[in-house]
Amino acid sequence: MKEIKAANRVGTVQEYYFSRKLKEVAKLRSEGHDIISLGIGGPDLPPSPEVIATLAAEANKPDTHSYQPYVGIPELRNAFAQWYSRYYGVELDASTEIQPLIGSKEGILHISMTFLNPGDGVLVPNPGYPTYTSVSCLVGAEIFSYDLCEDKNWEPDFEALEQLPLERIKLMWVNYPNMPTGAGGSRQLFEKLVDFGRRHGIVIVNDNPYSFILNEKPESILSVPGAREVAMELNSLSKSHNMAGWRVAMVASNPTFIGWLLKVKSNIDSGQFRPVMLAAVKALQLTDDWYQRVNAVYSERRAVAEKIMEAMGCKFDSSQQGLFLWGRIPDSVASAEELADRILYEADVFVTPGFIFGSKGERFVRVSLCTPVESMNKALDRIKRLNIV
Repeated sequence: MKEIKAANRVGTVQEYYFSRKLKEVAKLRSEGHDIISLGIGGPDLPPSPEVIATLAAEANKPDTHSYQPYVGIPELRNAFAQWYSRYYGVELDASTEIQPLIGSKEGILHISMTFLNPGDGVLVPNPGYPTYTSVSCLVGAEIFSYDLCEDKNWEPDFEALEQLPLERIKLMWVNYPNMPTGAGGSRQLFEKLVDFGRRHGIVIVNDNPYSFILNEKPESILSVPGAREVAMELNSLSKSHNMAGWRVAMVASNPTFIGWLLKVKSNIDSGQFRPVMLAAVKALQLTDDWYQRVNAVYSERRAVAEKIMEAMGCKFDSSQQGLFLWGRIPDSVASAEELADRILYEADVFVTPGFIFGSKGERFVRVSLCTPVESMNKALDRIKRLNIV
């Protein structure tokens, strides 16, 4: 039989770290270990009851099960536009400047396919979301990693960026509030990014799913004058509305960029389930009380996460935003992976080693806030017994 080989692109990526590690966690559990996971950033809280009721009611209707428009239903685009106006102060044309997505991870692929030819350069943050790198590899782009450093508040070094062969670079991924570092970003940073993109003809994409978590003032890069000429913004209901499994997100930008992206997207999927979209409309119309209640839970958990970091001997910035806490490991520990493995095998607690986000994360670990506070306190007690510090 003639040998069958995978496409070359398959060799450019590896199985996602959490996919591999969760198999290991599952094996330990099957052997009787009570593993407490502080690794994944998937909200464990449910969506609003109103959202679930809307889904159920709409799904029970006989005429809601057909294919839906590739651009999403008008009700959803309008709800996204009103949400951006209310919380970000950004006015978007619902018919031409918003594209609903089946999750923002899908959007990362669609944007990359829209703008990057094989060999084109793409700026990827280090540390950063691993999908930026893997998708860039899948489309054959050349990756230019740019460092985010603790002493610069995890913001890009623009002087260093100017030294790169920017004539070869077409796209830059940014993510504020930042994952994994929790850095909040600022209006000043967004202004610098827009200016950088405009001067060099580089599309700036801000991945913005964490702006409602432990953050009193959501920010959008699109609020900067002229940003829409070069910037795109991804947003999602996964974190802000506890709807991770529902796969509801959006991208916003100028009509030309959105039109190009639609050419790609419409050849890949056939739209979202109408009841899901209508439930998302309900989610986007929730009052401020919703966000306050969710953040009250995360605030309580965050206090325990800080104690866990202290028990591991880690240092952290208490101003971090988002669903995680990011901490620097003690100098006496060889690596973040060594510390994470010790905690997993000796304390039955899973935390994320920072190396998976890039070389600049090698001396850091990440603790998720997506676990009930009772379990987090149990994890704290177990880690204390290891006497790491």
